[in-house]
Amino acid sequence: MTQYHERLFPAPTVFLATALVIPASILVFFPISIVVGFVVAAVLYLGSTALFLIMAPTVSIEDGVLRAGRARIPVDQLGTPEVFVGEAARAERGPNLNARAYLLLNAWAHQAVRVPVLDEGDPTPYWLISTRRAAELAAAITSAAEERAANV
Repeated sequence: MTQYHERLFPAPTVFLATALVIPASILVFFPISIVVGFVVAAVLYLGSTALFLIMAPTVSIEDGVLRAGRARIPVDQLGTPEVFVGEAARAERGPNLNARAYLLLNAWAHQAVRVPVLDEGDPTPYWLISTRRAAELAAAITSAAEERAANV
């Protein structure tokens, strides 16, 4: 059963900035052929957009397992999540960051959740996950851990 699911798509401004390949491609290929310029521009923009959408990482909690990007960990090996928003989230991603932490960071998600790893055999002290719905993710982690503990 899925308790939480979020796909971290890029912000709309990323797609607008990527649109700059259109005039650049037309300008570069104009001496060869204006048609080639438009075709290359369309292919580059659509290809870039498709890559942004396909490669957007997901964060989910399903069957007592937290998945962030390609990594996964059972929620019963996690401590109490902490929510960071705005400047606090920026500080966690920068000056306060532990180099051994597992990171799923996105510049366009201005919230983060830090979850301590309780497994003493794991060298990772915590997971830091960028999200757009930090409070909801933290609540889902806590709920899934409580549910899993009740079923054991």
